Amino acid sequence: MATKLCIGRCLRLPPRISFGTLAVASVVVLAAAWIAPEMTIAQNPTPQDTRRQAGSEQAASPLPLPLDGRDGRELLLRNFRPISKLVVPQNPRHSAAMPVVDVHTHFHYRLRDSKEALDDFVQLMDRNNIAVCVSLDGKLGAQLDHHVEYLWSDYRDRFAIFANIDWQGNAPRDQPALWPCHRPGFADRTAAALEQAAKQGVSGLKLFKRFGLQYKNPDGTLIKIDDPRWDPIWAKCGELGLPIIIHTADPAAFFDPIDETNERWEELSRHPDWSFHGDAFPSRQELFEARNRVIARHPNTQFIGAHVANNPEDLKVVAGWLDEYPNLWIEPASRIAELGRQPFTAREFLIRYQDRLLFGTDGPWPETRLRLYWRFFETRDESFPYSEKVPPPQGLWQIYGVDLPDEVLKKLYFENAGKLIPGIRQRLERWSQN
Repeated sequence: MATKLCIGRCLRLPPRISFGTLAVASVVVLAAAWIAPEMTIAQNPTPQDTRRQAGSEQAASPLPLPLDGRDGRELLLRNFRPISKLVVPQNPRHSAAMPVVDVHTHFHYRLRDSKEALDDFVQLMDRNNIAVCVSLDGKLGAQLDHHVEYLWSDYRDRFAIFANIDWQGNAPRDQPALWPCHRPGFADRTAAALEQAAKQGVSGLKLFKRFGLQYKNPDGTLIKIDDPRWDPIWAKCGELGLPIIIHTADPAAFFDPIDETNERWEELSRHPDWSFHGDAFPSRQELFEARNRVIARHPNTQFIGAHVANNPEDLKVVAGWLDEYPNLWIEPASRIAELGRQPFTAREFLIRYQDRLLFGTDGPWPETRLRLYWRFFETRDESFPYSEKVPPPQGLWQIYGVDLPDEVLKKLYFENAGKLIPGIRQRLERWSQN
């Protein structure tokens, strides 16, 4: 009777079920519980039965809660979306204050040769007071011819073009011994191709970061930036008056371990292939030193250090380079995120080296991002984004404007480019007449 009462209370059965019925049911349940394990062992269940049982158990499990920082839960860094509570003056810019020459754009790689996208961007240029863009995507050979046709068929006065060196040709990436750059006479052939490109109207040469970090010799070692084999190329650029814009190394954080101390951890977690940490790559300092040796060896050739010579984290060092190498120029493409978190230091630096500044964005970008460039250079606004993306792509921080004087803005935006880059001054003159 005690057993019957216990089972009845536990199951909370309705009063109309008799204890006799309950007793019979209890025996059946206990017998099933006793027999079931034996049956489970003896039956040797099929894989389908196992999957069905696992699926049933999984469905019964509670769904994991998101790590969104709510209700006491932990927060994933990639879910962090802070909204600033600062109330400060805001002076957004809808166009640049004066004509702009953007010396760092990629119209082949970003627009993929879409005619419609090009037409749309020219309209954006008009709205933002961008007179001329310099596309850096003219790889010597068929791509250069195609790029010339793409940009100059309708908009020759709005675009200048820099050539690229085709180191690899059509050879497989993993067989550098077959690359044309390792054949005798490559530098002389490239110099001749640059001479022909200059006659065609090309305004300079672009070196990508793969030069020094990825391109390889036949023995598997990385091609060195200051390899003397390439000296005839750099010398020819000086002879032709073609400036060389060179992307050397990458942000400082990309050469550090991807750990909890890395300030760009969130970005590198999305793009681990952007990391250059480890023995497989030269150090950042080694890359800078190799580039600087080339600049020193070719004083008659003008070099543009892309992305503030790729060292905006340490403007004191960049200042030393500018003092030491009078043929070095800089531009800020995709680096207002770094400049804007050190506005006092950056403003002083930009004013001091105003005669060596060019303007660049690394675009074409959406209009929202371009207008953040105008706001950064033209206002003293505080704590505003440097990108339209959420989360921002190059560090989880806001930036501050540097409010450059008009005489500095003129040199940054267009005057210096007109002096340095062939064909820019003439394009500016034609643009101003329209």
